[in-house]
Amino acid sequence: MNVDVTALPGIGARKDFEVRAGRRIGVVSHRDGGIDLIVSQRDDPDSCQVQVPLTTDEAAVLANLLGAPQLVERLKEEHSDLPGITTRQLTIGGDSPYRGRRLGDTQMRTRTKASIVAIMRAGQLHPSPGPEFVLDSGDVLVVVGTPHGLDACARILADG
Repeated sequence: MNVDVTALPGIGARKDFEVRAGRRIGVVSHRDGGIDLIVSQRDDPDSCQVQVPLTTDEAAVLANLLGAPQLVERLKEEHSDLPGITTRQLTIGGDSPYRGRRLGDTQMRTRTKASIVAIMRAGQLHPSPGPEFVLDSGDVLVVVGTPHGLDACARILADG
C-alpha cells in the first residue's frame, strides 16, 4: 500500500493513503507538534471532508487501537489448536493503580498465571516486556492465558 507524503509549507506534512472505499485517510503532522486525523475524497485529496485534531495522547491511543488488534488476531490464530488458551488486549486506564509503575509491580504472572507477551504504546510494539517496563495510560497489553486468568488481569489493572 502506498503512503503519499506531502510537504505543507509553514504547516508540516500530510501523510495519507487510499482505502478501498474510495477515500483517503491520513494525518497532518504540524510543525508545532499538533496532529490531525483527516479524511478526503480520492479524486480531490486537498478537499478535506473530516478533520479531527488529536492530542499526542489521543494519537497514541488511536495508534494502539489500530495496531493491537492485528497482533491479537495473529496470536489467536497461533493458539487456535490449544484449547483453553485465549489472547486478549487490555488497556491501562488513566486511573489504573499501575499507571507510572513497573510491569513487575503487577505480579501478573504470579497472581493470574497469564503472560503479557507484548505492549503497544503510541503505535510501537514492545514484545516480551520485562518487569522494569514502566506502564502508562493508553498502553495496550497483549495477554495470553485462560479466560479466568485474563478476567483476573483486567481486574488487577483496573483495581490493583
